[in-house]
Amino acid sequence: MDLDHVAHFVPDSAAAGAALERLGFTLTPFSAQSHRLTPGGPLVPAGTGNRCVMLDAGYIEFLTPTDATPVAEQLRAAIARYVGVHLIAFGSAAPEADHARLDAAGFEPLAPVALQRPISTESGEDIARFTVVRVPPGTMAEGRIQFCQHHTPDLVWQKRWLEHRNAASGLAAVVVCVADPPEAAQRYSRFTGLAPNGAGNEWRIETARGGVIFTDAGTLARALGIDAPALPWIAGYVLEANDIARARNAIQASGFDSKNLGERIMVVLPPELGGVILFQRPQAGALRLG
Repeated sequence: MDLDHVAHFVPDSAAAGAALERLGFTLTPFSAQSHRLTPGGPLVPAGTGNRCVMLDAGYIEFLTPTDATPVAEQLRAAIARYVGVHLIAFGSAAPEADHARLDAAGFEPLAPVALQRPISTESGEDIARFTVVRVPPGTMAEGRIQFCQHHTPDLVWQKRWLEHRNAASGLAAVVVCVADPPEAAQRYSRFTGLAPNGAGNEWRIETARGGVIFTDAGTLARALGIDAPALPWIAGYVLEANDIARARNAIQASGFDSKNLGERIMVVLPPELGGVILFQRPQAGALRLG
């Protein structure tokens, strides 16, 4: 199991895309999503679409509601709380086993969803396919916390989308601001089957690649100088950059608010994206907030 991706819920895909390109990211084209709500059921529009920032390890998704479907209305409700990250997806090689563990742990998971979207290739068009395991809305107060199995990774991680002017190369961690960090860490431990570690107001779950950090609003304000717009809040994430000088140059060129934090550079994303990104060297080690 790894930290597969995180997703911003954004109201305006064009504005979000322009801001990301300004920050030095290469984006995939906009793609409308479809899904099968039951195994073997009809393929229907999800009412959402996305663009992605693909990294050598993991990726960032930017989801926008496009229609009046239940899934789209969930996005709109989340956006009304705050624009920013509302989804954490753990990579899965065995969604059926993840579903069984969630069921045994009392999460009452929904039936696995077959999700797909059209995707362009250098030779034409194809279909990217995924199996997603979710729990009912509200079960995890932090947002849409799910498992994702990629059936067509070669289509999703195309080489032409992996090079970024800011040198971003991997998703290292996601930062979750909650009222009770130990409770959240224990709940995510039951969700993932991974042991939590930490103390006081800083706890974490480590996967085979990437981790989830749980902290409270006071600790986050002291460590990063940012205030939570609501609780719970998926505040942002840590990206590894193969060339931190290139990352710094791209951040400065963007004009976005930023701050040097020792081994890391924090960028406060504009309102059309929400949240923060911390860029670090691959060898920087784990982010510590306490």
